[in-house]
Amino acid sequence: MRVPLDIHAVSANGSGAFALATPVRVGDLVSLAVREAIGARAPHDKFIRSVRSTLSGLAGGRFFVDIDGRCYSDADDVVMCGATARVRFFVPSRRTPVHHSQSAV
Repeated sequence: MRVPLDIHAVSANGSGAFALATPVRVGDLVSLAVREAIGARAPHDKFIRSVRSTLSGLAGGRFFVDIDGRCYSDADDVVMCGATARVRFFVPSRRTPVHHSQSAV
């Protein structure tokens, strides 16, 4: 996914480092990932519900987020991103075994 460049940080600090890497909250990256997943034409209320549900799942430990090879479980963590970020969602290993019923033929 493309990461927005923080032009204000570049101009206010006079630091070109912010042009190469931008500090972004994990929650903001999750929001961008949700938008990309459901599409730009999805209704705004669906987007808001999806972001709330996803952030709730992250806070509840139902999954964690891998951003460019580093794992995060807190939406308030900050990650440094270049022009793009690889965001992947992982479910932790199951706590209880899944039992599949076998039907008699």
